[in-house]
Amino acid sequence: MTVGLVVVSHSAKIAEGVVDLAAQMAADVRIVAAGGTDDGGIGTSFEKVQQGLSQAESGDGVLVLCDLGSAVMTAETAVEFVDDPAAAVIADAPLVEGAIAAAVSAQGGADLDTVRAAAEQASAPASAPAAPSAPAAPSAPAAPDQSADQVSRTVTVVNEVGLHARPAALFVQTAGEFDAELTVNGADASSLLEVMSLGARKGTELHLTGTGPQAREGVDALADLVASGFGED
Repeated sequence: MTVGLVVVSHSAKIAEGVVDLAAQMAADVRIVAAGGTDDGGIGTSFEKVQQGLSQAESGDGVLVLCDLGSAVMTAETAVEFVDDPAAAVIADAPLVEGAIAAAVSAQGGADLDTVRAAAEQASAPASAPAAPSAPAAPSAPAAPDQSADQVSRTVTVVNEVGLHARPAALFVQTAGEFDAELTVNGADASSLLEVMSLGARKGTELHLTGTGPQAREGVDALADLVASGFGED
């Protein structure tokens, strides 16, 4: 079971598009579109949102994301009719970025509060993307750095399109599997938006660091994932 998502938009096409995009990052998460009016027009529908809440619920709660003010009001009304008020919450987050961040967090097994926080983090200004490093000449792998409190390793991005959405989502999901604080070029390796804001392209060097009980396992897993090209051709 995972936290479910409901995407509420004035446009059915927008809601469906956001669901399609988020689902690419989170195959195991129930993500339901609740867009447009009952007759297919522009607007929102209490019945659609209520049905979406029911369909998205798998036992761990539901997060609702909305596009415009009246969509929030419709969602608030629908949430009031949920048997357990704590089982459905509305995120104060941008629709697209918030849905993607929430979906990745839910895919990783996070609880409702954590998934909501991931979505709402999308409202924070992203740091300026790091300038991509020039592709390095092939060389023998350097020995991982290690100290008493921190482990680190540097790896070069090899897949053609770099850390775009799908690889970044896989990177973040992998980081969440370990009991460690992991970073990549200073960004939180468990935050999809921070990882994507790096703008890492093919040839970019990623400096991975970790602290905590599973720091070495986490850093090695992330480095191996990057070195494998994320399974892309």
